[in-house]
Amino acid sequence: MIVGAGIVGCALADELTERGWTDVTVLEQGPLFAAGGSSSHAPGLVFQTNPSKTMTEFAAYTVRKYTGLGEHCFRQVGGLEVATTPERWHDLHRKHGWAESWGVEARLLDTAACLELWPSLDPGKVFGGFHVPSDGLAAAVACGQTQAERAVERGARFLPGHTVVGVEQRGGRVTGVTVTSAGEYRTVPADVVVCAAGFWGPSIGKMAGLNVPLLPLAHQYAKSGPLKLGEEGPILRHQDRDLYFRRHGDRIGIGSYAHRPMPVAQDEIGPRSTTMPSVQAFTEEDFDPAWRDAVELLPVLAESKYEDGINGIFSFTPDGFPLIGEAPHLDGFWLAEAVWVTHSAGVARALAEVLVDGHSRIDLHECELNRFEQAQLSPAFVEERGRQNFVEVYDIIHPLQPMESPRPLRTSPFHPRQQELGGFFLEGAGWERPHWFEANVPLLEDLVRRRRDEHADVPEESRSAAVEPLLGAALRDEWATRYWSPVAAAESYATRESVALYDMTPLKRLEVSGPGAAAFLQRMTTNNVDKKPGSVTYTLLLDVKGGIRSDLTVARLDEDTFQVGANGNLDLDWLAGHAPGGVRVRDLTPGTCCVGVWGPRARELVQGLTDMDLSHQNFRYFGCKSGYVGQVPVLALRVSYVGELGWELYTTADMGLKLWDTLWAPGLAVAAGRAAFNSLRLEKGYRLWGVDMTTEHNPYEAGLAFAVKDDKDFVGRDALTKEVTRKLVPLLSTEVVMGKEPVRHGGRTVGYVTSAAYGHTIQRPIAYAWLPVELTEPGTYVDISYFGRRVPAVVAAEPLYDPGMEKIRR
Repeated sequence: MIVGAGIVGCALADELTERGWTDVTVLEQGPLFAAGGSSSHAPGLVFQTNPSKTMTEFAAYTVRKYTGLGEHCFRQVGGLEVATTPERWHDLHRKHGWAESWGVEARLLDTAACLELWPSLDPGKVFGGFHVPSDGLAAAVACGQTQAERAVERGARFLPGHTVVGVEQRGGRVTGVTVTSAGEYRTVPADVVVCAAGFWGPSIGKMAGLNVPLLPLAHQYAKSGPLKLGEEGPILRHQDRDLYFRRHGDRIGIGSYAHRPMPVAQDEIGPRSTTMPSVQAFTEEDFDPAWRDAVELLPVLAESKYEDGINGIFSFTPDGFPLIGEAPHLDGFWLAEAVWVTHSAGVARALAEVLVDGHSRIDLHECELNRFEQAQLSPAFVEERGRQNFVEVYDIIHPLQPMESPRPLRTSPFHPRQQELGGFFLEGAGWERPHWFEANVPLLEDLVRRRRDEHADVPEESRSAAVEPLLGAALRDEWATRYWSPVAAAESYATRESVALYDMTPLKRLEVSGPGAAAFLQRMTTNNVDKKPGSVTYTLLLDVKGGIRSDLTVARLDEDTFQVGANGNLDLDWLAGHAPGGVRVRDLTPGTCCVGVWGPRARELVQGLTDMDLSHQNFRYFGCKSGYVGQVPVLALRVSYVGELGWELYTTADMGLKLWDTLWAPGLAVAAGRAAFNSLRLEKGYRLWGVDMTTEHNPYEAGLAFAVKDDKDFVGRDALTKEVTRKLVPLLSTEVVMGKEPVRHGGRTVGYVTSAAYGHTIQRPIAYAWLPVELTEPGTYVDISYFGRRVPAVVAAEPLYDPGMEKIRR
């Protein structure tokens, strides 16, 4: 059963019935097919290019499918985004790189070429443009109706005038919905219910006991009066002024995100009995500045005045991605929410694949419903982040740029000390994460002084040049320098030469316990975790097709208790959802903390403070023990994400500050941040799930075959193949890049960059990339396209640092 016959519900019915699920009922409160939701008023612009590979692929499939439905559904007029500032023109080169990375045909145009496509543009305003010929206009109602008719031909039924008033459940599973139709109430049974109700989603979710983090916001759209226009050009975006344009015959439609955020509460949305509940009264005072900006770009508009304005309601989430997935507490209740027309068919296909086949061909981790932490689900948080996403929808966003508010939301017990040390914080999953510390500026100065002293017998110019490889600053452009400091170099060297403290508290920590815990984890993970207590294992979670859902460190504390280092809430959801009776999966993160103590002097620091024997003979690599550091009870894991000797030390949150102070007191350690961490982990080739690898990759492609035991059964094993056509490999480049850039060879795009950083130890920029297997031999030369510039790079053997693992096992 699908709740909602907007474009998403119709697309999902089509995709499901095409796959053989023909017993599909679609309930719609309004009429068919202009039902009164966002689909009924959506302008239908489909721009495919997105920094997210997943969102781009959703849009690309939407274009392919709707083009095949006929011109009454989709007109492939192309898309043009113009730059009216140097900053935007620079950013369009970045966007062109995304298109190239994700396989979307696109080109950059000069001013003259832009005017050929849109003669009404003021040539004095436009620096250039980004053109995607396959973008276009979707007629949302027609697309929905056409897909619905195909679904009906296969057996689906659509019931208008049916308002869902309750979600029925028994024993933790959905059994149907209660509806009202023509004043009568009845229960419609179903073993699967998908909520595709658009901005009514939170209301439907509430009936199922589910918090749906979605904020409806009004968005302005108006049309010009009749104008003398030539042939229709591409859909147009003027993101420097938060505007977009499309043709309506002899008129131009104008959409604006430039106005104040206008959130709409669920009880303020009109009932479906109204003509268009998704449309609110137009507020001219909000649109007037946008009209002036529109006339400035398109002077022809001055010949008319805007008409037919609406404040149409759209859905926003805290991170701007859709909500796709099954409710964690109610089996069979699914969401396909916060989906715009642009991505509608792609999302529908992905969810249909999950429902029918158990997995999607496209990685969904950015969109999965259960990705949010509990702290990110409050109404206040959802509204504040939704407002900010509306404001920033067309902004130039740096990949490290954090949300401004609400911050701080989650802080580790070490946060007060980190503030005292001048920590520069960015945010991840609501956590404040220090990226470097101003207190380490003297370390940086000392590092520079030492390098200059090493070259005291050469001219001053040469001494200055000798310092640069330590920092890599000259190999960074303005973009790569944002949210970065050369202090990261000092923290990296301190880790390699002495010892540093890293706040690892944001790392998700789970406890898996019970009599069947070992057997359960053996079944769920790829490596052998059924070892003796006191052991730690690096392993993977796969989906049913063998794609990497996550990577984990599993510490066996006793016969029936394991601590699992995970990547986020999706791992908790996956494991808890598969746990058999008697096995408990519990989130330890909020009540605990962790500090990584790493560097060649880590043993020297910790041994003098603890009752545990930290000698290599008695505390082996990938082992764990419980003991005390000073007065603080800790669980110590001998693992390292930076490639140096050391331990992760875990304790309860109430003892965290005491642990930090105890480790700090001897005066041996420095505090180090995520910038140094990222540099060090790439030098060792440690993968970051969600960036370097996803469900679209298998362990053999990702270079993680060592974490797979073929002699045991586990989820995804039957789908694995050792034959690979691509691999994840390190590139050594001539410039620091940021990630997601296309990689070229022989004049064609062959892959894309995942993680990138400057390796301060090896003194080279590093960029990990997915490449065809025939191009992964060390010594192979490729190019990275960075803002349109050619950055030479060469494939290198990994790991780039300490290939013999001598540092970490000393």
